[in-house]
Amino acid sequence: MGNIGAVPLTRPMAQATDDNPNINPTQAAQILEEIRELRQEVEAANQSTNAFNQKFDTYQKATQWVVQLAFSLIAAATVTVIVSTVLGK
Repeated sequence: MGNIGAVPLTRPMAQATDDNPNINPTQAAQILEEIRELRQEVEAANQSTNAFNQKFDTYQKATQWVVQLAFSLIAAATVTVIVSTVLGK
């Protein structure tokens, strides 16, 4: 049985048979209840995915800023070395 977080991906379901197209009210109620439960599980999985996507986006942007800062520091250090070497002579 696979899981996404705490949401099970497979679960036992009410059995529908092709032999008897008439479903009794108890079976219909059970099927509707299972559909409602599945809907809630899908909504929970969607919320979890949205939260993960927001965190991932934040981390990606932060990483871009760190990389830009690193390159800026390298460029500033290079310019400083070049200027001090040229003016030092």
